[in-house]
Formats: sequence, structure tokens, C-alpha cells
Amino acid sequence: MKRFLPGRITSVALLLFVAFAAPLHGADDVKSLLAAIKAVGKEGAGNPTAARAWRELSRLGPDVLPAIFAGFDDDNPLTTNWLRAAADAIGDRALREKKPLPAAALERFVQDTNNPAIGRLAAYRWLVRADPAAPARLLPGFLHDRSPDLRRDAVDTRVEAATAALAKGDKTAAIRALREALSGATDKDQVEDIAKSLKEQGIEVDLAAHFGFIRSWLVIGPFDNAKGEKLAVVYAPEKSIDLQATYKGKGDVDCRWKSFATNDPYGKVDFNKALGQKKGVIAYAQAVVEMPAERRAEIHLGCATGLKVFHNGKELLFCDEYFHGIPEMDQFVVPVVLKAGRNEILIKVGQSEETGGSWADQWWFQARLCDASGVAVSVTSAMRPVPAKAGAGE
Repeated sequence: MKRFLPGRITSVALLLFVAFAAPLHGADDVKSLLAAIKAVGKEGAGNPTAARAWRELSRLGPDVLPAIFAGFDDDNPLTTNWLRAAADAIGDRALREKKPLPAAALERFVQDTNNPAIGRLAAYRWLVRADPAAPARLLPGFLHDRSPDLRRDAVDTRVEAATAALAKGDKTAAIRALREALSGATDKDQVEDIAKSLKEQGIEVDLAAHFGFIRSWLVIGPFDNAKGEKLAVVYAPEKSIDLQATYKGKGDVDCRWKSFATNDPYGKVDFNKALGQKKGVIAYAQAVVEMPAERRAEIHLGCATGLKVFHNGKELLFCDEYFHGIPEMDQFVVPVVLKAGRNEILIKVGQSEETGGSWADQWWFQARLCDASGVAVSVTSAMRPVPAKAGAGE
């Protein structure tokens, strides 16, 4: 999963429609224009009204830019694209006509973290065009911002500071800048580059801890997944967790819970290592974490095959696809409310009967807990030990 800022509207049909749409006479109320655009639905619902509103809105002066950015919706790229196109039209026209952009208002908007993250980023980009000195003034304050994009720019400035310090032979200052950069970095490429630079200075980074990967699990399997079609079958571990129980699995083998701790830097739980390499099977992994207080979070997952995800017995995700492209970190994002106290996370992963190479042998998952901006959530592992008679062990 990669968070991104949707681009400008480039649909020829939409632009032609807007060009010839009748103006909305007297529509100088920015709120009503924004409401009309934000009411647009899927498959073109509300497009005529939205197109008229877009045309009127895009004709207004640059002072309305903060209001437009406030209408951006982090969870609705469709209407955000409409609003972005209007903002771009207004901003571009102002620059062509050498009219000032509302720099002070844009800066206030950017610094208000209650505004939409995607709107703050768009406002920041226009602010930089209006005031080239803004990055030096604002970026230091974005190092731990809830907007991943603004934070990324801030992280880059600390990395640049580290590079400059090393060029001067100041290793202490370089390490300090790199540590500061790491504290705000959540994008995999940035984190890896910073970790590499720190390693060159003799400092190892625990990547799994930095990203918030869960590393201690209880696993059980293999259960039957003939023809890769039984991921929806509810096996015993989905009904209740009994660490002392023994279940009959595929081929009448005895399935018992066992402990498994992954040392992979990206938290990969490889069932081929935990249970042995098999085909046409299903396995479960359970983790228990304690929270000091209730909070919203996200479970970010990567997996090469079919999987189901449960939190405290509630199913949150069901993906019955196998070998769906190149698996990567944060491939799936599942919002969750972690309650105060005990939280049980159960992952069910299928393996198909496909053969033909290393790609077909993949039977693993990775899971991490973080906030909406990718920052790891601090939790305490609360795994119950597997009773000796259940056959605990690595």
C-alpha cells in the first residue's frame, strides 16, 4: 500500500463538459459551490451540477484557495480531484497574471493539523510557490506531522543536514541528524536509506521495531485447503483459542499450537519454517497485545496468498486471492480500534496447490500495528505460554 496524492483531472470528456456548461449565475457562495462539487457520486451521479459549480469556483480569486483545500477529503479522491483541479486553475491563473497568492492564509492552513492532510499538502505546495523561504521556516516542524508527505519532506532535510555534517567531518552532528530523521521516517525507502547511513556509522537499526511489526506469535496447522478453495471454511481456531487442544488437520495429522518468533527485519512469519513446507493447506497465527488505553490504529499486512484477519473474534479482512502480484509491505491496510487491555489478532493464511518455482512456495505474512500516518503503535506483548503437553517449541 502506497499513500499518494491523486493527480489533476485529465479526463477529456470532463474538461469539454465544463468548458461548455452553462454558468451558475450569482453563485458567489463558496460553501455552496464546494457542497455541489462534494455531492458528486460514483458513475457520474451529480456531474452536471458539480461541473457548473466547478466552473464558477475556478473563476474566483486566489483568496478562496484555503477554503477549497479545507474541502479536500482524505478518504474521497473523486471529489478531491475536482477541487484540486479548481485550485490549480485558480493558482495557475494568479501566477500568470502576477497576482499574489494568499501566503499568510495558506501558511495558517498548513500549520493547522486539524485540516485534511491531503489539503494541507496541496496548500503547502502552493505556499512554496508563493514564498520560496517557507520550507526553511516550516519543515523542521513537520518532522512528526500526521501528514506522511509533509513529514517525508522534513525527513529529507535532516538527511541533507547529516550529509553536510559528514562532509565537514562532524560525525556526532551527522548521527544526531540521522537519528532525528529516523524518528520521523515511515516510508520504507527513507527508513532503509537512513538505517544504512547509521550502520556506516556503527549504529544498527531494529527495522521491525521501528515499523511496529508483531514478531511473537502462536501458530497452528496445517488444515485442508484442497484446490485452494477452503479459506472460507471455519476451522476450530476461528471458533475459540484453546492452547491445550489438538485438532485433526490435513491428512489426519495432529495440529497443536506452538510458539514462533520471527527474526525477519520486516516481521515475516514464514509457515514453511514454522510448520514445514506444504501445499493445499491453511495455517493460523495468533498474537496478543496489551494497550494502556483505547485508541484507533491500523493493521498493515503483506501476504503472497489468501488470508483472513480477525481482531477479538471479529473478521476484518477476507482476501481469497493467491499470488496477487508481488507481495509488499503494507499491501493491505485494515482500520481497527484497539481496546484498553487485551487485544487478540488472528491471521489465517492459505497455501494453494500450485507448483513451479519459488513464487509458488511462498506461504507467509507480515503484520504491523501503526497509526494512519504509518508511525508504529507501542504495544506490550501478552502472549500466553503454550502448555507443555501442547507441544510448544520453535
